[in-house]
Amino acid sequence: MSERQLKILAIDDTPANLALLGMALQDEYSVQIATSGAKGLALAQDDPPDLVLLDIMMPDMDGFETCRRFKADAGLKDIPIIFVTALNEKNTEMAGLALGATDYLTKPIDINVARLRIHNLLERERLRMALLAREAEQRLAASVFAHTHDGIVISDADNLIIDVNASFTRITGYQRDEVLGLNPRVLKSGRQPAEFYQTMWHTLLEQNYWHGELWNRHKSGRHYAVLSSISVVRDQNGAIHHFIGLFADITQLKNHEHDLEQIAHFDPLTGIPNRLLLVDRLTQGIAQTRRSGRQMAVCYLDLDGFKPINDSYGHELGDQLLIAIARRITECLRAGDTVARIGGDEFVLLLLDLPDRDECESILQRVLAAVARPFLIDNLALRVSASIGFTLFPDDDADADTLLRHADQAMYGAKHAGKNRHNLFDPASDKAAHERGRALADVERALRNQEFELFFQPKVNMRTGKVLGAEALIRWRHPQRGLLLPQEFLPVAENSDLIVEIGDWVLRSVLDHLEEWRRNGLTIKIGINIAPRHLLREDFTGRLAAHLNDHPDLPASCLELEILETAALADIGRVYQVMRECQKMGVTFALDDFGTGYSSLTYLKALPAEVLKIDQSFIRDILRDPEDLAIVEGIINLSGSFRRQVVAEGVESVEQGLQLLKLRCEQAQGFCIARPIPAARLADWIANWQPNPQWLDLGNGLPPDPE
Repeated sequence: MSERQLKILAIDDTPANLALLGMALQDEYSVQIATSGAKGLALAQDDPPDLVLLDIMMPDMDGFETCRRFKADAGLKDIPIIFVTALNEKNTEMAGLALGATDYLTKPIDINVARLRIHNLLERERLRMALLAREAEQRLAASVFAHTHDGIVISDADNLIIDVNASFTRITGYQRDEVLGLNPRVLKSGRQPAEFYQTMWHTLLEQNYWHGELWNRHKSGRHYAVLSSISVVRDQNGAIHHFIGLFADITQLKNHEHDLEQIAHFDPLTGIPNRLLLVDRLTQGIAQTRRSGRQMAVCYLDLDGFKPINDSYGHELGDQLLIAIARRITECLRAGDTVARIGGDEFVLLLLDLPDRDECESILQRVLAAVARPFLIDNLALRVSASIGFTLFPDDDADADTLLRHADQAMYGAKHAGKNRHNLFDPASDKAAHERGRALADVERALRNQEFELFFQPKVNMRTGKVLGAEALIRWRHPQRGLLLPQEFLPVAENSDLIVEIGDWVLRSVLDHLEEWRRNGLTIKIGINIAPRHLLREDFTGRLAAHLNDHPDLPASCLELEILETAALADIGRVYQVMRECQKMGVTFALDDFGTGYSSLTYLKALPAEVLKIDQSFIRDILRDPEDLAIVEGIINLSGSFRRQVVAEGVESVEQGLQLLKLRCEQAQGFCIARPIPAARLADWIANWQPNPQWLDLGNGLPPDPE
């Protein structure tokens, strides 16, 4: 087999499933593809492969039937078969092995694991074929006994050793004269149960031949693995004359298999279980907990403060810290508990056989305390803490994936509550999160389906009667619920990037309307509300410039961006920088809902907005509440002192407008002037606008408010 390139036959009705594996193997092996069991059998009969990769789920003839036919064909029955399947059930594995399959690969295929398994299997097949060949050779030439690399032991009818070869001594450590007359059981390691040897002897005496793997003990006491075959030599009367045993040392191969197990199931850095083994143990834990009637805790642990250490001191020190943390966590757990690393600084703990929640919290407190103690690494005292979310099964009667998700969600609750603590999963929070998720998906779908519309609420000068512009207001034309106001759908999007997409849509739509109105002879300034998340994006000014460049005939001054004064809470320096960059293009700014924040005077001084919009909550009761009147008067005076224009929002009566004019606030918008108007009707409204005569009369007797 080693003198030619080994051939692998891959049978799968969807060859793309094995494409990556085929590419990974093509340098070492010749890979042939068959798209059905029948085609695979035909190709194998023409030119038998050395190994078959066989999909289970195929039409017409599935993998099990294909395997049966391979094993029924005398020329193909010894070819090793590895099932490649997405099925991951014990019964499926047992059924395949019962048909003669050698191994399983589970989709999605881990290329490194698959390559090692295939290599080991072909190596084992090579050893098996070599043993068979050497058995034939020993019958032909006695010289093989002296020169073979494999160990040979010959025993008499009573199974007492009568001869061994030099390789026997090399592999076992025993000299020939030390074992003559002894039973080969002197080599037993004790790692196989008595039932193993009973089955071996039954097969040997019934079939005159046995082969398999077993562990022996070297003279020095160490254990080693052998691939062994034993033949019964009978005389002409059928009586046992002697036994011939051949064995090859496959310890290195078994070590490779152990390494494969480590790669598949354990984290290479910390040596603790990885996600794959965690899921297996979690599934077993669910079954065990159901039987025991006690509780199991699934705990999601995320480190606080690890990233700055990793960034500052490098990944090598960060890795040492993770190893030390994993060791400390393990020391806090009981026998039977599991800690697994599933991400960079994320761990999952499975606590089994808990009598109650108090026991779980006691363990988690030990873990928190252990993680919070300083770590001395490379003469540096490093400090981190942990946030742990946990859920208790069967109180939380969910499947493995859902339990992990619930614990993860609870962990974020611990983060938000201040870190370095544990937090139990709350089903009510989970329900709320699901509802938020569904609502967000509905809003995103509405954007994709072009269900949003823009309405415009005019802004006028009450003293002169002039229309100054309008504020763009988004509406959702919901297929079932009708026209929805922004407060019914925008809040769910505010903390996601969807609010940025919606903001971009509003900008594009407003510019399209402005361009159309300009072609029809209407020039107007439009105010647009910009969400804080949108404004603070690094690419905001660049995207705004791109939108304006798409409308080269429009001056940038036709846009007024309205921002909440509380938007500056996140980063007042960044907000100032963005405003200045936009103002250089010609765009102006208004501080919306002014007076409702915590530090309005600070923002007024720090942010270069041209306009202040007095929140309608103060205007509403301006005629009845002296405090609201005083606040409005104060804002108007402030705007004059800081040379800002001032606009009153929510003006709903003529009397409110008259009071505002007396306070020297001339610009206003509200239902008394106009309710929000669809884009198609705005031009007609402006053309037919009739100023309120009482406002005009009072305004003529007042000095103008400088704009």
